Amino acid sequence: MRSFVSRFASFDGPSRMLMINQFGINIGFYMLMPYLAGYLAGPLGLAAWAVGLVLGVRNFSQQGMFVLGGTLADRLGYKPMIVAGCLLRTGGFALLVVAQSLPAVLIASAATGFAGALFNPAVRAYLAADAAERRVEAFAMFNIFYQAGILLGPLVGLGLVAFDFRVTALGAAVVFAVLTVAQLLALPPHAAEPATEKTSVLEDWRAIIANRPFVLFAIAMIGSYVLSFQIYLALPLQAGFLVGPQSQTTLVSALFVVSGLIAVAGQLKITRWFADRWGSGHSLVVGMSILAASFVPLIVVPDAERFGTATAVAALVVSAALLAVGTAATFPFEMNTVVSLAGGRLVATHYGFYNTVIGVGILAGNLATGSIVGAARHLGSGELVWLGLILIGAAAAFGLHRLDKRRMLEPAVAVEV
Repeated sequence: MRSFVSRFASFDGPSRMLMINQFGINIGFYMLMPYLAGYLAGPLGLAAWAVGLVLGVRNFSQQGMFVLGGTLADRLGYKPMIVAGCLLRTGGFALLVVAQSLPAVLIASAATGFAGALFNPAVRAYLAADAAERRVEAFAMFNIFYQAGILLGPLVGLGLVAFDFRVTALGAAVVFAVLTVAQLLALPPHAAEPATEKTSVLEDWRAIIANRPFVLFAIAMIGSYVLSFQIYLALPLQAGFLVGPQSQTTLVSALFVVSGLIAVAGQLKITRWFADRWGSGHSLVVGMSILAASFVPLIVVPDAERFGTATAVAALVVSAALLAVGTAATFPFEMNTVVSLAGGRLVATHYGFYNTVIGVGILAGNLATGSIVGAARHLGSGELVWLGLILIGAAAAFGLHRLDKRRMLEPAVAVEV
């Protein structure tokens, strides 16, 4: 703990503020979002298609607008977009407190999504600029705050939902209101990049698309996010298959706790260990390989019939733990590589484009995974799901290996942790 505090204190004020800010963002977001669908379908009485529409609008307004958010951050400065995003999400969550109709809920959902598109690229670009040669270490520390917020947020929300979902929504709005004021008062301005004033937005976007190493890297990293996202999709479905709906929530909660604790407790050690041995490019390859291997236990123990329920549950927990290790191993080097391949120019726009590509990949991957889960269960061959995910990870690892071998992933600065 003392080492963590001293390392955190060694960063400049803006970096520390951005880390704390992300912790607050994730608490505010995850104290509400896990319970939104239940509120929409329950007390508000929306039909299933309407619930899906609301969640889809929220996702699209964030993933589809990341490029716009990143472009605005590069042109107007990082701080204005961070403040604007926090303020907009305050309004979106506040609207959920009083929204009683589908149009009002859709507006609130779109606002909360677009808010993320505004502040996410700006936060990452600001942190990269402020941390400079300590980018990898800064993003490792950033991920600790990020994961801690994910771990704590649903627990806070669970306590508030016991009173009323609208109390939870109000609490989330208060969190983002506090963050808005904190960014206004404590975060120094970061000047917009002068080079962007001489080019049009379309010229900037064309330059990014023409950056072949960066585009290939973004495509390869889709595999990482498709696999890590299975903590929300395939693993909970497997939990229900193993223990039934009555115990599913408990088991899924345990999976999230294991994943969060590994990220919070092990991130700095994992990052240091990887950096000392392999550097940035090869660490991405190894991390992706760990993500692919995460599903091997579920091929060995695909159901309770082979070795019993306890062994099948243990295999599921091991898979969640390996996913957490793989994600912790890749994230700091991934964020560092985005900056390196951007060449230090239009960094927020690169992050925005990168997140949009990843978002499209997650959507396609989840649709495919969901379809395969249903078909595999129908055929009695659950192993096919995990085999397919392993193949996705292996293909992504191979792609990263080829890029690394061609020296297309080398950071512009030395990796220091």
